[in-house]
Amino acid sequence: MLIRTGLALALLALLAVTVLVSSAQNALHNPLNLNAEPGIFEVQQGDGLIRVLNTLESEGVIDSALKVRVGLRLNGKNLVVKRGEYQLFAGETVLQLLDRMDRNDVILYPITIPEGVTFSWFLATLWEHPEVTRVLESVHDERLLNVIQPYASPEGLFLPETYLIQSGDTDLDVLVRARAAMQDALMDAWSARTKNLPLTEPYEALILASIVEKETGVASERPEIAGVFTRRLALRMRLQTDPTVIYGLGTEFDGNLTRRHLRDDNNQFNTYRIAGLPPTPIALPGKEAIVASLNPKDGEALYFVAKGDGSHAFSRTLSEHEENVRRYQLKRRKDYRSSPK
Repeated sequence: MLIRTGLALALLALLAVTVLVSSAQNALHNPLNLNAEPGIFEVQQGDGLIRVLNTLESEGVIDSALKVRVGLRLNGKNLVVKRGEYQLFAGETVLQLLDRMDRNDVILYPITIPEGVTFSWFLATLWEHPEVTRVLESVHDERLLNVIQPYASPEGLFLPETYLIQSGDTDLDVLVRARAAMQDALMDAWSARTKNLPLTEPYEALILASIVEKETGVASERPEIAGVFTRRLALRMRLQTDPTVIYGLGTEFDGNLTRRHLRDDNNQFNTYRIAGLPPTPIALPGKEAIVASLNPKDGEALYFVAKGDGSHAFSRTLSEHEENVRRYQLKRRKDYRSSPK
C-alpha cells in the first residue's frame, strides 16, 4: 500500500514538473497581451531582467514573470536587458521582445545638425530635444571642456549631421559622438590633402573650412571658394570675409554690416584687419567643406562676390572684382538673395 502511495505521489510530482516545464516553455512563445494599438515599454537605467518581467506582468503584457524566468533557465537563455524605449508589437512573443532588449534594439530619434550652424545653436537644439537629458550646466561646464581638449573654444569641433539617439541619452553623450565624428572626418581629409597648402595643422584646416562653409551658397563652389582663400593665405593677403566679422560681433550684429564694423580693430575675428586665419572656427563645417579646404580648386582668382542667386562671380584682379561689385552688389536685382532657393 505504501509503495503504491509513494509511486502515485512520484507520478503526480513528475506530472506537475512536466506541466510546469511545458507551461514555462509555452510562456516564452506566447504572444504579448496587447490592445489593438502597439505600445511602448521603457527599461529604466539599472533595471534588471527580474524587474522588467515583473513590470510586464503587472501591466498585463505577459501572464507570468515566474514562468518566463523558468523557461529562460530551461533554455539556457542568459539575456541582459538594456536601457531604452522598446516598441511592443502585436503578435510578437515574450522571447522575441527579450531578445530585442538584449540587443538594445530600442526606438531611435533623429536629431539633425545642419552644416554651418554655430556650436551655440547645436547645444540649444540638444537642450530643446524632448528625448535628450540635459546634464551640462553651460558652455563652460568642465565636462564639456574635457571633451574639447586641448582647445579652449568648442566652435567647429563637432560634425554636423543627423544623429540617432535613444530616450535618455544626455547632451554630453551626443556631443562626445559628434566630437569623435569630427575628429575622424578631419583626420581622414588631412591625410588626403593637397601638398604645399599654407596650413600647418588640422585645426587651421577646420578654421578655413568653417569660413568656406559660411561663404558657400552653392555646394559645387566650395573648392573654388577654398581656392581663393588658400591663395590669399599663401600671398599673405587678408581674407576680408564678412562671416568672420559677423561671428566676432556676436549678439551685437543686427543684420546690417557697416564700414565701422569692417574697421573695428577690437574684433579679433575681423579678417579685414587681422592677418591670416581668425583664432577659432566660426561655425560647424561639414565634411564637404573640410575636403574642399584641403583640396582647393586650382586657379588664379583672388576675389569673389555674391551674384544674388546663391552663386558667386570670381575674379583675378581687383579691378575685375570692383566691376563685379558694381554689377551685382550696387545694382541689386529685386529678387537678390545670398543663398539659392
